[in-house]
Amino acid sequence: MDEDQGQAGTELAGGDHRTPERVQQEIEQTRAELGDTVAALAEKADVKGQAKRAVSEAKQTVTGKVSDVKQTATEATATLTAKASEAKDTVGEKKHEFVSSARETTPESASHTGRRVVSAAKANPVPLVTLGAFAMGFLIGRWGVR
Repeated sequence: MDEDQGQAGTELAGGDHRTPERVQQEIEQTRAELGDTVAALAEKADVKGQAKRAVSEAKQTVTGKVSDVKQTATEATATLTAKASEAKDTVGEKKHEFVSSARETTPESASHTGRRVVSAAKANPVPLVTLGAFAMGFLIGRWGVR
């Protein structure tokens, strides 16, 4: 420290290149640097302020992550909806193909025979009722044996 003072004193003593304006400018520059240093020290000593900044940064990070998760969920929902719609369409097409195939492979005589049986039962219900009563009696008899 004494060395710095000695050099300053020498420069002042020489006086060749330092004008009062130059000295004033150096004083102002030193004041500004000193002010910056004091501000930096005050900021380091401000634990409450540092904690607030850390909390603020953490909140911003969490908010960003939440936004990313929401975006990902929205995209996933859209993808699943599209795939579900495609699956529904595919199932509908397969159902139509199956029904058409079944109609093509079912002989016309089976369909015609089914209609004849229903028509005969409507015209003469006594044999159908008798058969139904016999089946009920058989089932009740089997149930009673147990």
